[in-house]
Amino acid sequence: MAHDMFKTLVKALRVYQWSKNLLVFVALLFAQQLQVPGQLFRSLVAFAAFCAASSAIYLFNDIMDIENDRMHPEKCTRPLASGAIRIRTAVAMIVGLLAAAALLASQLNVRFFAILAFYVVLIILYSLVLKRLVIVDVMVVAMGFVIRAMAGAIALSVTFSNWLVVCTMFLALFLGFSKRRHEMCVLSEGATSHRPVLLHYTIPYLDSLNILVAGATLITYTIYTCSPEVVLRLGTDKLYLTLPFVVYGLFRYLYLVQQNLDGGDPSSSLLKDKPLTATVLLWGATCTGIIYWKAAMHWWGAI
Repeated sequence: MAHDMFKTLVKALRVYQWSKNLLVFVALLFAQQLQVPGQLFRSLVAFAAFCAASSAIYLFNDIMDIENDRMHPEKCTRPLASGAIRIRTAVAMIVGLLAAAALLASQLNVRFFAILAFYVVLIILYSLVLKRLVIVDVMVVAMGFVIRAMAGAIALSVTFSNWLVVCTMFLALFLGFSKRRHEMCVLSEGATSHRPVLLHYTIPYLDSLNILVAGATLITYTIYTCSPEVVLRLGTDKLYLTLPFVVYGLFRYLYLVQQNLDGGDPSSSLLKDKPLTATVLLWGATCTGIIYWKAAMHWWGAI
C-alpha cells in the first residue's frame, strides 16, 4: 500500500521531468566551476529549488486541466485525473513545495530568488491565459528552459554567454513545437478539445517551424563554440568538436517526431530512446573533457 502511494506521489510530482532542471548545471560546467565544492553545492541547491517549484506547477496545471486530461488517452492516468489524489491533497502539496522552493532560493541570493519567482508566475500565467495564444504558448514554455539556464548562472554569480542563452531558447522552441505536433497526431480529431490552441496549428506549419528552429539551434551553437569570447574564457578552441553530437541529437529527435515515434515529451524521449540518451551523455562527457582537460593535466602533474 505504502509502495503504491509512493509511486502515485512520484507520478504526481512528475519526478522524471526534473531532468529539465539539469539546465541549471550548464553554467557550472561552462564557467569551469565544476571542481569548486562551494559552487557545486550552490548548483545543487538551485536544482532542488527548481525541482520543488516545477513539481508544484505541474500539480497546479493538473488541477486546471483535470477535465481535459480525463479525455486524453495518456494523461487520463495521471493521479489527479484518475482520482488517485484528491484536489485538496494536491493544493496542500503545492503550498508545501512552493514554501520549500522559496526557502532553498533564499539560501542563495536575491537575484536567484527573483528569477525563480518570475518563473513560477510566468508558468501560472501560461496555465491560466497564455497557453491559449498561438505561438506565444510555445514561446512561454521555451522561456521556462531559458530561465533555468540563466538561473544556474545567477546562483553562482558567474557570466553566462548570450549565445548559449539564445541557443537554449531555439532548442526549447524545437522541443515545444515537436510536442504540439505529437499531440495533433496522437489526438487527431480530439486534439482541439484537449488543447484549444491546436486549432491554429497544422502539421505542415509545425514541420516548417521545427526545421527553422532546428537550423537556428545548430547555427547559434556553432557560433557559441567558435566565439572568441568563449575561446578566451574557456582557454580552448576545441569545443566545436561537440558539434557532431548536437547535429545527431537534433536529427534523431526530428526523425522520431516526423515518423510519429515520439516527441510528445522530451524528458520521456530522453529516457526511452537509447541513441538519444547515448548522444546526450557523450555530448556532456566530451564537453567536460574539453573544458577541464588543462585543469586535469595540471592537477595530475602536481601529484
